[in-house]
Amino acid sequence: MYVDSYGIHIGLVYIHFYGIIVMTGALVGTYIASRMIRRMDDQVSPDIMWDALVWALILGVIGARLYHVFTPSKSLLASGIDTHYYLTHPLDLIASWQGGLGIPGAIIGGVAGMWIFAHRNGYSLRLLLDATAPGLAIGQAIGRWGNFVNQEIYGPPTNLPWGIYIRPENRMAGFQQFDRFQPLFLYESILNVLNAVFLYLIWRRFGDRLRRGDLFLVYLVTYPLIRFGLEFLRLDFVPLFGINFNQGLMLVVALVSGGVLYWRHRSAPPVEPVPQSPT
Repeated sequence: MYVDSYGIHIGLVYIHFYGIIVMTGALVGTYIASRMIRRMDDQVSPDIMWDALVWALILGVIGARLYHVFTPSKSLLASGIDTHYYLTHPLDLIASWQGGLGIPGAIIGGVAGMWIFAHRNGYSLRLLLDATAPGLAIGQAIGRWGNFVNQEIYGPPTNLPWGIYIRPENRMAGFQQFDRFQPLFLYESILNVLNAVFLYLIWRRFGDRLRRGDLFLVYLVTYPLIRFGLEFLRLDFVPLFGINFNQGLMLVVALVSGGVLYWRHRSAPPVEPVPQSPT
């Protein structure tokens, strides 16, 4: 057995740090969700979140990988790897353990998995999503450290004391002469932790005024705004018609989600209040 920069070799088995970190984030996020759902509705067993995790994780990984495949970044395009390449190289298509998981696709796939689980077992999808929101943010905060291991998701060159060293083979074209870059993954990790705290405080403070699904809608405003801001620093973005596709998508999601929240609360008193059990 020996360890390199990306994982652990045990005979013919190679365990990637990236996969370990992402799975850790999923487990921690699910634990938080299981605690949240019990507080939101004491008639619901917290164990259902662990059952839902199977569906959310499988479809989330598939969605995340497909999003990466169909939205290749600048560095991938520069190296000749585009959607057609993935579709004609099936082994590379499924090699998600090497990195290349798009969070927007993970969220879409995870929600789809939650919907299947809720539909099959008679649970409220909106309740499941609300309970998931703070834990999802924490899971993302942990998962971003997989990008640190893979030396990806970094910003422009910097002399700041918290700048991170990027190995020459992982530097983008045009930036080979620089060795320290802004740790964009770290910025997002910290902001995701703050987002989780914010979501929890929103639920604690305004739980009696929230409708089912509101907390997840708040997440669909706050996280896209985080990504929208950080994309200004991202070197390896997804170009489409001369714009940063992810940044544009995040802005649209935040605006639509905010509009839905406003529409749901514009006049009528809330229905389906979110009960809170005492702490």
